[in-house]
Amino acid sequence: MKSKVYSSLDAIVVDIPDGARIMFGGFGGAGFPNNLIQALERKGTKDIVAISNNCGTRDGELGVLFKHHRIRHVIAAFPGPHSYYFQEQYAAGQVTIELVPQGILCERMRAAAAGLLGFYSTVGVGTEVAVGKEQRTIDGKRCILEMPIHADFAFVKAQQADELGNLTYRLAAQNFNPIMAMAAKITIAEVEEIVPVGSIEPESVMTPAIFVHRIVQAKGIRYAN
Repeated sequence: MKSKVYSSLDAIVVDIPDGARIMFGGFGGAGFPNNLIQALERKGTKDIVAISNNCGTRDGELGVLFKHHRIRHVIAAFPGPHSYYFQEQYAAGQVTIELVPQGILCERMRAAAAGLLGFYSTVGVGTEVAVGKEQRTIDGKRCILEMPIHADFAFVKAQQADELGNLTYRLAAQNFNPIMAMAAKITIAEVEEIVPVGSIEPESVMTPAIFVHRIVQAKGIRYAN
């Protein structure tokens, strides 16, 4: 079996093409795959469709990709008050956004992971969220049809991985990471520690290895200039 462990951050993103749909884990500063994001920026991949909870914090998180004009469209729940580069580009018409209620964002990714073709929800009925979506009444309640969100790649941040790709997360870093890991064609994990197979107790595995395709060890955060 081919090893999933890569020797460097740059090597693990080398084949990500322009125009890729990429999910980025993380919420409120916890669990963002910042080292993978920095490596993607160094590679120069552009015209990215980014799927994330927010649009970066200053130069951090997705901010560095917006800073260098790598993202053309984003699907997010909340741009964030410090997403300065996104806000500037959105105002200038250089980037577009689909705003999705946070719980619905999770469920649309979960639907993709489960192979579902969509689901009906009352969230967003009568608002801009419903524009252009199929609507029907179920049990006397107006609903809108929400479609699954798929991606070519998912970038996730984990605490531990074994060499097969079983993952654990630290505290709140679970957030979007486990869901995204199941909803993309290729899941790439940056981890604090890689341990031998068998070192992680089965009941402690939060993302099973079957969903993980590439692993790289990256401790801490190394920001680009």
